[in-house]
Amino acid sequence: MSGPFPGIAGLDTYALVDGGCRVEVIPSRGALVTRMTVDGDEVFYLDEATVADPAKNVRGGIPVLFPNAGPLPGDTYPADGESYSLPQHGFARKLPWKVRQAEDSLLVVGLSSTVETRRQFPWRFDAQLTFSLVGTRLTLAFDVENQDPKPMPLHLGYHPYFRVPEAMKARAGVETNATHAWDNRVKQEVPYSGLDLTADEVDLHLRDHSKPGTTLERGPGSRPVRLSWSPEFRLLVVWTLKGKDFVCVEPWTAAAGALATGQGLLHVKPGDRASLVFDIEA
Repeated sequence: MSGPFPGIAGLDTYALVDGGCRVEVIPSRGALVTRMTVDGDEVFYLDEATVADPAKNVRGGIPVLFPNAGPLPGDTYPADGESYSLPQHGFARKLPWKVRQAEDSLLVVGLSSTVETRRQFPWRFDAQLTFSLVGTRLTLAFDVENQDPKPMPLHLGYHPYFRVPEAMKARAGVETNATHAWDNRVKQEVPYSGLDLTADEVDLHLRDHSKPGTTLERGPGSRPVRLSWSPEFRLLVVWTLKGKDFVCVEPWTAAAGALATGQGLLHVKPGDRASLVFDIEA
């Protein structure tokens, strides 16, 4: 482990290295993975200006979506007979995570509930995220303990921005067995007949993607990326914008709004822990 070293905007950055693969993480910026380089091939897209400005949501790397993935209806949800407000994709991606362990190819960071988080999410919790690198495989292991006397809802997602040059999108693709999807552009369910990554915007939520993983083909000259995840991740989101050199391939445990609707929502019993794993191999 080399680090911490002053990375983007002087933010303390940790590097995991194994052979020709290097991964960089900024714990203070939402435990954000900013880079993964395999023998010179940049796996992730990153807009460094959004990392440097704490007022902006980061566009790039791997934002961690907790305690909710996607937006809530009106940004609110009910709990304990009251109404609570959470922004799209939750607060974990904006808060500093504390470093708990740092080794050559391992980094462990933690995020615990505070008075401020309980104003938005009224549960006491301790979340831990372990980044480990073996060869060209990066593993993100999320572990959360419910320290509250009542069951805690769990809605977790990841939002990795994989680098796919605009010129390569016509030859890129995401492997899936989905047959229908929620098209977030038109807000309706549509039959799934394939991806056109050259469209002005793709924002498809593949609700019946039943494989615990997928492969992203990034076009000639770039390594394909193989993704795998715990079975608790039941939704696959694919998002891109025309003119931007990224394709996001996002595993979520439930659809957007789950804290409000309860649909597909996981729960952690009082005193229990939940552990979920997400692997990225280039």
